[in-house]
Amino acid sequence: MSEPNPYADGEYKWGPGQQGGAPGYGYPQDAVPGYGYPSPQHAAAFGAVPLLILGDITVVGDQIMTPGGPMPLKGAVWNAMDMSRTDEVIPTVAIVLAIVFALLCLLGLLFLLMKEKRTTGYIQVTVSSGGRHHSTFVPATTPDTFFWVMGQLNYARTLSV
Repeated sequence: MSEPNPYADGEYKWGPGQQGGAPGYGYPQDAVPGYGYPSPQHAAAFGAVPLLILGDITVVGDQIMTPGGPMPLKGAVWNAMDMSRTDEVIPTVAIVLAIVFALLCLLGLLFLLMKEKRTTGYIQVTVSSGGRHHSTFVPATTPDTFFWVMGQLNYARTLSV
């Protein structure tokens, strides 16, 4: 014999004292995730267009939005530190081709001259304003990533004057 389904009438309870479609946990239905400020994805919904986005730092209007809360843009100090590195390695394909062609002729060893550049690491971006400080990491995918970040920081510095 099966027990009656307590939710057969459509009144599913999400949590203590919650009924219907109202969730008993998480963000309210009309709230924006974050710490009381619009995230970059929701900034346009509030009528503000992001001027600059670096990692989790967003410049909107005269504010710098960070996960720790907003900071004033005027007088902000921006810094970056390159913590990436670029290595030259012999790709696996070159090693396999060198072994296969070395058995046929000694010219196969020329495949070992093939090089591939790999960039790993991050660029650390820090901003200080209004007695507060925030740091974020931007992944470095190419050797030019640091120059791109510095270009963005120079733009942020012109906005901070």
